[in-house]
Amino acid sequence: MDKGLAPLRLILAFSLLSTTIHYAHNTVRYADYPQLQGISVLVGGIVVAVTWVLLTAFGWLGYRAYTQGRYHRALAFFLVYSLAGLVTLGHFLTGVPQIPAFWFATIFTDAAAGLALWAFVFRSWATLNRVTTRDQVSTQH
Repeated sequence: MDKGLAPLRLILAFSLLSTTIHYAHNTVRYADYPQLQGISVLVGGIVVAVTWVLLTAFGWLGYRAYTQGRYHRALAFFLVYSLAGLVTLGHFLTGVPQIPAFWFATIFTDAAAGLALWAFVFRSWATLNRVTTRDQVSTQH
């Protein structure tokens, strides 16, 4: 599994960069994004910031578990962290954000980071659960 550390670091760095930029803008300029009924701009901005902190903590916990060789736990944490990127597509459920192109693009870079993390998780999961020919036991005599 050590071979997967370089790609993991790249994916996590990309995700951290993209989500930090997007969530910071979304927090500060919450009013520029489609609104949910009954949620004030102040409360919405706070929810966005807290969500980013919580989800990013799962990414950190996943990385820590991965480097300690606790791969199954790490992969579960990474699935949760991937939501930091994937949930940004939820902006389109309430309308199309009327924001400058750069900030609009971060919605998609977040989603790409989330999908890349999913690909890493599923590839790693398959590698962890692979049964080699040497590990197989024949039931035929």
